[in-house]
Amino acid sequence: MSVRESGTNLAQSTKILLNQWEDTKTHWRDDKSQQFEQNHLSDLPGKVHRATALIEELDIILKKIRHACE
Repeated sequence: MSVRESGTNLAQSTKILLNQWEDTKTHWRDDKSQQFEQNHLSDLPGKVHRATALIEELDIILKKIRHACE
């Protein structure tokens, strides 16, 4: 698996997680669910977006290194 594929998998998995969380919230609606969302999920999309951008940059750097070593 390439570095870029890992970033894509991370983004897709996060999307699935957040969709499943939306389904879960229809059944779990108390203070603990709100705390869980705030503590663990609310800033996840931003962090994943930053991580995937950095993964793409890393992929470019690694390609340059591979090319230079050939």
